[in-house]
Amino acid sequence: QVQLVESGGDLVQAGGSLRLSCAASGSIVSISAMGWYRQAPGKQRELVASISSDGSTNYADSVKGRFTISRDNVKNTVYLQMMTLKPEDTDVYYCQADVRVAVWPPTEYRYWGQGTQVTVSS
Repeated sequence: QVQLVESGGDLVQAGGSLRLSCAASGSIVSISAMGWYRQAPGKQRELVASISSDGSTNYADSVKGRFTISRDNVKNTVYLQMMTLKPEDTDVYYCQADVRVAVWPPTEYRYWGQGTQVTVSS
């Protein structure tokens, strides 16, 4: 099994910054894509940013220039540096990892973190 443990969510004033972390552990052979999503109550989960195993990144238009995704492949950890936060960034943030697990035949599964609350006050 694989677990994703997130940290870093907090209450911050508009214009402030936060850094989210998500560490994957368990029967991991390799991790391809990793990413961060966010979801407000009653709304669909939406992609915030993603990063491939070779470091290629993709961002939602709403966060381009403010958020930066990165990963440490040795620590199996993905980060989201959030700058110039706005009240509309308030959401529960979930990390995601596509993990090849130690089973036969080799199989890749998508795993999710438990979510971390980010609240931006105006």
